[in-house]
Amino acid sequence: MLRYGTRPLGVGDGMISARQIKVSFSPQRSPVLDRLDLQVQQGEFVSVLGSSGCGKSTLLKTIAGLIIPLSGELQVGDPGSEDRTEIGFVFQDPTLLPWRNVLDNIRLPLELRSVSVESQLEVARECLELVGLAPEDASKYPRMLSGGMRMRVSLARALVTRPEILLLDEPFAALDDMLRQQLNEELLGIWQELHQTIVFVTHNVAEAVFLSQRVCLMQTGSGRLVDEVEIPFPQPRQAGLRAEADYARLVDSVSRRLRETVR
Repeated sequence: MLRYGTRPLGVGDGMISARQIKVSFSPQRSPVLDRLDLQVQQGEFVSVLGSSGCGKSTLLKTIAGLIIPLSGELQVGDPGSEDRTEIGFVFQDPTLLPWRNVLDNIRLPLELRSVSVESQLEVARECLELVGLAPEDASKYPRMLSGGMRMRVSLARALVTRPEILLLDEPFAALDDMLRQQLNEELLGIWQELHQTIVFVTHNVAEAVFLSQRVCLMQTGSGRLVDEVEIPFPQPRQAGLRAEADYARLVDSVSRRLRETVR
């Protein structure tokens, strides 16, 4: 369990609890995150929505422990457990090692933990199937894969440690709209199967509304989450939701609220 700050947070505060978080990379510039608050419950799917450069990626990296806040309190994991909380991170770029084939890229986190090779391969093959790749894809190298396949490999690598928390930083931004929608649907299937806590960063309103139970809006220039929208559509969600009038109205409403956050 990760915890920053001096005051312990109580049981029931959520799987991720950020209070008054401040992150700055230069004393001459405004903080990237400033007095930011965020609560995410266990098993919840939350999207953080905002324009480019507003601090969304910095927030994810702070949750992951890759950036240490200057002040505030951050708890990641079950506050009632002393066990280490597994976190998976999917970056905007697949960041695959070009000299390793698909299976070897997927099993890399387990290899770094000195898990037996037999177990590495077994779990890696399970994750290969989980993200919709075929057994024959295991021996391919990144240069042989489409953009969508590379992102599936990146997702499988993040899942190989069976993380309780999955952080995704605009993973589908570079893909065409049809493939993006397909991977959105597959991601929801994985979430429903594994029951993980997911924080998904995007600047695509329709994507955030389709995926999430709750959408948090980040204001450009303030470093804070300034609004949130509960998404009422039941899970599991099907592709046909995108054609419904209620979905279109909610996307339009969230878009208007997002424009109001631009300073």
